[in-house]
Amino acid sequence: MTRVFASLRIAAIGAFAATAALAAPPSTSPAPASNNQRAAFDPGQRALLEKVNTYFNSVTTLVGKFVQVGPDGNKTEGQFYMQKPGKIRFEYDPPSPIELISDGDTVAVRDTKLVTQDIYPLSQTPLKFLLSDKLDLMKDTNVVGVYQDELFVTVVIEERNVLAGTHRLMIMFGKKDMQLKQWTVTDPQGYDTTVAVSDLDPGKKLDPKLFKINFERMLQ
Repeated sequence: MTRVFASLRIAAIGAFAATAALAAPPSTSPAPASNNQRAAFDPGQRALLEKVNTYFNSVTTLVGKFVQVGPDGNKTEGQFYMQKPGKIRFEYDPPSPIELISDGDTVAVRDTKLVTQDIYPLSQTPLKFLLSDKLDLMKDTNVVGVYQDELFVTVVIEERNVLAGTHRLMIMFGKKDMQLKQWTVTDPQGYDTTVAVSDLDPGKKLDPKLFKINFERMLQ
């Protein structure tokens, strides 16, 4: 499972260019929930979570640009295509050889330079939350933080797994429009990968071929 997050971090689930101030929750944030206890939220925080739920559940397709910054500081850019439930495609601009596709069940990370393709279950990656058909953050995830400032609403989700360790997914939305702005995945080793999205188009019809994985590559 460590390999899953390492590969996804290099490939596309990663991090994108945000300042340290934007990436870190405020110092007044409540302490994270323990492994067996969910965080307690006040009415204001619950209202924010409901707004996030409404946004997530209203989006079925999304096209836009992304900028990714990995734990090593390397910056990559490209285009992404999303169709819920479960489908997404990240196309990286040259010279990056990486391409990531989820067909609804499986995530494939391709390296066109090395001619390799790594396959992972979607259910074992943080993408499962972003690509869920219907999501209730309080019921379906372990939310450990809800914050807002003048610009953003931030939700932090934590997952603990005996084999994979603990990882976090921090999702940021615009405070005024509640649209998705960026997400950061922190893997069990503490490495962050952030993806920022822009020029979002929620109404475009997408070609199903965008999300088709060529499993024959694995046999070559």
